[in-house]
Amino acid sequence: MSEKKIPYKIYLEENEMPKFWYNLRADMKNKPAPLLNPGTHQPMTAEELSGVFCEELVKQELDNETREYPIPEEIRDFYKMYRPSPLVRAYCLEEKLQTPAKIYYKFEGNNTSGSHKLNSAIAQAYYAKKQGLKGVTTETGAGQWGTALSMACSYFGLDCKVYMVKVSYEQKPFRREVMRTYGADVTPSPSDTTNVGRKILEQFPGTTGSLGCAISEAVEVAVSNPGYRYVLGSVLNQVLLHQSVIGLESKIAMDKYGIKPDVIIGCAGGGSNLGGLIAPFMGEKLRGEADYQIIAVEPASCPSLTRGKYAYDFCDTGMVCPLAKMYTLGSGFIPAPNHAGGLRYHGMSSILSQLYDDGYMEARSVEQTAVFAAAEQFARVEGILPAPESSHAIKVAIDEALKCKETGEEKTILFGLTGTGYFDLVAYQKYHDGEMSDYIPTDEELAKGFASLPQF
Repeated sequence: MSEKKIPYKIYLEENEMPKFWYNLRADMKNKPAPLLNPGTHQPMTAEELSGVFCEELVKQELDNETREYPIPEEIRDFYKMYRPSPLVRAYCLEEKLQTPAKIYYKFEGNNTSGSHKLNSAIAQAYYAKKQGLKGVTTETGAGQWGTALSMACSYFGLDCKVYMVKVSYEQKPFRREVMRTYGADVTPSPSDTTNVGRKILEQFPGTTGSLGCAISEAVEVAVSNPGYRYVLGSVLNQVLLHQSVIGLESKIAMDKYGIKPDVIIGCAGGGSNLGGLIAPFMGEKLRGEADYQIIAVEPASCPSLTRGKYAYDFCDTGMVCPLAKMYTLGSGFIPAPNHAGGLRYHGMSSILSQLYDDGYMEARSVEQTAVFAAAEQFARVEGILPAPESSHAIKVAIDEALKCKETGEEKTILFGLTGTGYFDLVAYQKYHDGEMSDYIPTDEELAKGFASLPQF
């Protein structure tokens, strides 16, 4: 189809929305390493995991073979409120950059929670309700996951307890209030409401918190309260499965107009957005059907892929969760308090870690002042205020487009715009007021985190 016929926004019809989630692990020759019991160092069984997670989610977590999972009708009905989401051609950004590159972004911010997180939140709430549970507990960093989960729990009438990283709790009062509007109980983490929280506060007085801390507290509350289970918004295999709707829709839309991306870019914190965006494209790459350059972009202040170690590590700071083999900075690593937005987890999805280690994708780290400069440039020409997390991908998409300007290559670039930044205006204010700085941990600081890696 000719270039002129490609619209500014590509919308799919309702009947074109995926009916299945795609399990990328089914096409991986080297499967992700199994979760290990922290006490025995043996692979976690379904029975052990079901004490923490919902039963159906445990099945999805452990399944390395089933390629397609039917999306339940109740979840598809909910998806129809905001899906299919648009695939947008960034014509204005291309013109501003004077690049021959064609830039597309998949926009996931067109729902009340403001991000892609709702894709998995509604699925996890659905399975909790189906199991007859009273409620769920979780952690949240920048607040996107907590907002999405509170909305999903409200829809199904579930209690929702959220432990929010303290620095975000203080910097993002409006995100917190959206969660409370949907009925969630929101606690800054680490807190004195849990044993592990009190222990962390004693060990790190005045700490601003981390996702690892918040996870520990949420898990403790889940396992000590009958009728509750813990749910996680990133990292886990089940979450990447649910988020595959992002990539599946992107591919359907691009195939519809005969578009093939050369470069696919996503921000990377725990891996949910990136894993969801690249899923069907990576599947083609693994099967030898097509090739793509896939780039994970992470903050220089929390560089798990680019400077971490590939090893078994605890998923949480309190060391109560299973061990996962992943690229990690150590479960005790806490990002600098000047780090804005999410992407503050110490590790990375086991799926993405394995793919990265096998050479199927690359990783880059970027400093946050450059990220906000890219965010501002994007907002001024494309009309969307992007979330800080998404802006990491925007920064590298611009870099790649400028390379095309230098070489004259007409590459097609696809990146994930995971959500909007309207709850992140404190960070934007700091950037505009010149109060934002770049912090890159030293090798000595990273060594302290690595020292906490379990040895066995």
